[in-house]
Amino acid sequence: MSKKVLIVEDEIFVALEIEHIVEDAGFTVGAIAADRQAALDAAYDCDIALVDLNLRDGPTGPGIGVELASQYGIRVIYVTANPAQIGAASVAALGVITKPFRARSIAETLHLAATERPELEAAEIAGFTPFLPASGSWSALESRG
Repeated sequence: MSKKVLIVEDEIFVALEIEHIVEDAGFTVGAIAADRQAALDAAYDCDIALVDLNLRDGPTGPGIGVELASQYGIRVIYVTANPAQIGAASVAALGVITKPFRARSIAETLHLAATERPELEAAEIAGFTPFLPASGSWSALESRG
């Protein structure tokens, strides 16, 4: 079964580029959301989320990431030009891909997020910075959902 990816991005051309990358990587796009409400409305049906920080409704991305991980058990990956803005919300995410991104970084990170033990290979993806909790594993994040 293909994992469904939620793209949380308000710049339509960036969102469409990410959609193309997601589909080429063998995943299904569950939805594209430009703000918090649209992201939460689409969350019930998704497994992985690629989340920008600054959206149509302001800098809501970090909070969206926390909600997606804690309330829906979604594996969150931030995609942003401003990783310093993530702050404490990093505890809810697997990591961050910095814009401008490479298609390969997104594709490889999605495959990583779809695995059972993503921490084993996280450091090997160019353009991806993993956020490992103090336990050294993301399993604690998943048990919060």
